[in-house]
Amino acid sequence: MSEQAPPMHDEGSRVAGRRLLGGRRVELRNPHDGRPLAVLSLAVEADALRALHHAAGYRARLSRHRRSQILLAAAAALDARSEQAARLITLESGLSLVDTGREVLRVLALLRTAAAEVLRDDAECFAGDTSAEQTRRRMVTSREPLDGVVLAITPFNHPMHQVAAKVVPAIATNNRVLLKPSEKTPLSALYLADRLLEAGLPSPMLQVLTGDAPSLVGCLLRRPEVAMLTFTGSVETGQALAARAGARRLVLELGGNDALLVMDDADLPAAACLAAEGAFAHSGQRCTAVKRILVQRRVAADFTALLAEAAARWSWGDPLGARIGTVIDATAALRIEARVSAAIAAGAALRAGHVRAGAAYAPTVLAEVDPGMELVQQETFGPVAPVIAFDTIDEAVDLANGTAYGLSAAVCTNRLDLVDRLFDELRVGSLNVWEVPGWRTELAPFGGVKASGLGYKEGVLEAMRGYTTVKCLSLPWGAWR
Repeated sequence: MSEQAPPMHDEGSRVAGRRLLGGRRVELRNPHDGRPLAVLSLAVEADALRALHHAAGYRARLSRHRRSQILLAAAAALDARSEQAARLITLESGLSLVDTGREVLRVLALLRTAAAEVLRDDAECFAGDTSAEQTRRRMVTSREPLDGVVLAITPFNHPMHQVAAKVVPAIATNNRVLLKPSEKTPLSALYLADRLLEAGLPSPMLQVLTGDAPSLVGCLLRRPEVAMLTFTGSVETGQALAARAGARRLVLELGGNDALLVMDDADLPAAACLAAEGAFAHSGQRCTAVKRILVQRRVAADFTALLAEAAARWSWGDPLGARIGTVIDATAALRIEARVSAAIAAGAALRAGHVRAGAAYAPTVLAEVDPGMELVQQETFGPVAPVIAFDTIDEAVDLANGTAYGLSAAVCTNRLDLVDRLFDELRVGSLNVWEVPGWRTELAPFGGVKASGLGYKEGVLEAMRGYTTVKCLSLPWGAWR
């Protein structure tokens, strides 16, 4: 694709034979400059049901070796086109090339990690002589794919990585997936799906539905062939889907309001740089972005001044050149601007930023933020760094936990006693020391509690377990000698 004017081309759902039965077409545009990117053919309910039938009628019997080879081949193809893939994500999402380049690297790591994990024997063995009966038997387990189709729904903010996070572990466990990507960023999902299909993945194992989410998802959730729903997105949508999901396996990742705690023993310049990275990278549009910065009062003024200086070093605007691109659209930027304006009107002090240009919003730093403000009570999805001062560790814990979300948190301190207490008392899924809340590996468990999710974890290993059922076989003890 050209940097100046990418050519218009037709895109559509990757469903059974790749031919849509009907539906309208929409034009996708670059959030930064409004230039057209593609004409997207939207699936209708008949397409969704045909895709479901195509998947449900197929039983995957790919060996571990074959699944691993498909994932590695897809990784090799994506790696060879990594710059093209990053540019595509940038053009449809408005994220900077720095951020989308990192996203492609994460997708590559995920593919390769799953390719290695699928080769491991995940069976477990249990002795039969663990009770008073002393039964001379043993049990061995086997993990099998779900008896049905996985429906995966992904958001706009990580348009390729979030697709991979759901699709790749499902493929690794021989499952069949219907993927509904965000209608705002479907091209990245289609791009990754093409790499997997070109690598030899049978088409019933991955089909992509682009179209109206309520209509498509609604008709699929009425069908018993859908065995699992995995969703990443807003709390409101997730709760609505959960109410309709019924007796299905359900994984919900519903965002966060992550806190970075800066204690008075911290190296303040290092902490300020870390806070800027956590709040501004990816245009602040991550569930694990730093959305509240809790700073011990004795160092709050000095820290905020350093954070404002750091914010000034982050260029913003054109995602093909600036460090921060746009948020997903102008409507989202207006919402961020309004929340910051309301916080300032209520007494917050502006230290940097608060400038909007279309869908682009400058990296913004606020001091003297009250913890009850909407800006920090709700998940503000943009490059905003609100600083809240506290006095004691008790107050810090209460502030960090004083939100509906519980995804992750981070702390800048060199005191292990504080780390130990925070790890014990913070109601989150993970805590990072001297790193942003979102740091993790693709193999590690990921997920939150409270309004952030159901406590089920993503990450390659946990997701592979979640996409399987366990079957047990018991045998006479002598067979194991």
